[in-house]
Amino acid sequence: MYIAQIGEQYIVKRMPLSGGGHDPACPSYEPPDELSGLGVLMGSAIQVDPGSGMSALKVGFSLTKLGRRAAPVMGTGESDTVAGETKKLSLRSLLHYLWHQAELTSWTSRWAGKRHWWNIRWHLIEAAGQMMVKGGTLSEILFIPEPFRAADKAAIEQRRTAALVPALPPKSGPRKLMILVGEVKDFAPTRNSHRLVVKHLPDFPLMLDEGLYRRLQGRFENELALWGADDASHLIAIATFGLTPAGLAVVDDMALMVVAENWVPYESAYEKRLVDALARLRERSVKGLRYNLSAEKPTAAAILQRPSQPVALYVVPPSVDGAYEEALDDLIVSRPEIGAWVWRTAEGDMPSLPQGQDDAFRISS
Repeated sequence: MYIAQIGEQYIVKRMPLSGGGHDPACPSYEPPDELSGLGVLMGSAIQVDPGSGMSALKVGFSLTKLGRRAAPVMGTGESDTVAGETKKLSLRSLLHYLWHQAELTSWTSRWAGKRHWWNIRWHLIEAAGQMMVKGGTLSEILFIPEPFRAADKAAIEQRRTAALVPALPPKSGPRKLMILVGEVKDFAPTRNSHRLVVKHLPDFPLMLDEGLYRRLQGRFENELALWGADDASHLIAIATFGLTPAGLAVVDDMALMVVAENWVPYESAYEKRLVDALARLRERSVKGLRYNLSAEKPTAAAILQRPSQPVALYVVPPSVDGAYEEALDDLIVSRPEIGAWVWRTAEGDMPSLPQGQDDAFRISS
């Protein structure tokens, strides 16, 4: 561990790349990368400097825009850019990495009622300050709206104007884009397209052209359906955007992620049940994320940090084939020091979560 200075605060932090060396009972323990989609990105799309702790990120989306080039909607594996053998981060996988590094994938019931947008924002900005993208820190081009208060409206608008200077259009040459991370309030129709309405940005809509909006609806149909099915969940957007000479914010590319009431991500109704069950435990859990990994590849949905033995929790979708099951078995066998709990959703209801802190677990539905 070491002491870092963030602004005027001093924070005890974990040394880079040392998470797996901590005791599972330690809050600084980090599950093995290979149990999630992060494993295939470390050392290629994500290169961590052990000395400084800075992460150099290679991204597969553009941060500049020429003319009126139509933008794709970046998602997971099938639309990622690959240069040789080096994978790159899509917008969604960048959001996953930010969420993970900000420790927003971690949870214990002792935090119930204590996680709000202001500390979500603070942790994301802190994590972005430790990431390098195209020669600069991610925090320099990242815009996360601060909590809106009507009494502070004028001051908030002034700070927003200053923060958005990098997105102003130049007199000539390509336009620079910034990255927005915010909670979706609505997608509202306009006369000729749609606008993204972000919570805490009541008077600052972001415009989407009709083609981008249609692609977004198709690519993230699952996330939009999950968000619509649960009023307590939040829909998180990550988008590249720029400002027009008229002062309008226009989205160039976009991805979505749905999170539960406690801001822990999930990708299916099955995972939502698991996240809700973990939310009631006093023991610490860490949600696994898929990053660029396709749905055909197994990953740990979460890790339950038990003092004697961490337990990897696997949620098997109902329509998997033999190759998926074989890969899952290989993944479990590759980490014998970590217990395994498996819910095969096609075979029955969710089995009980492992009980007790001193048992070894290998549970399957």
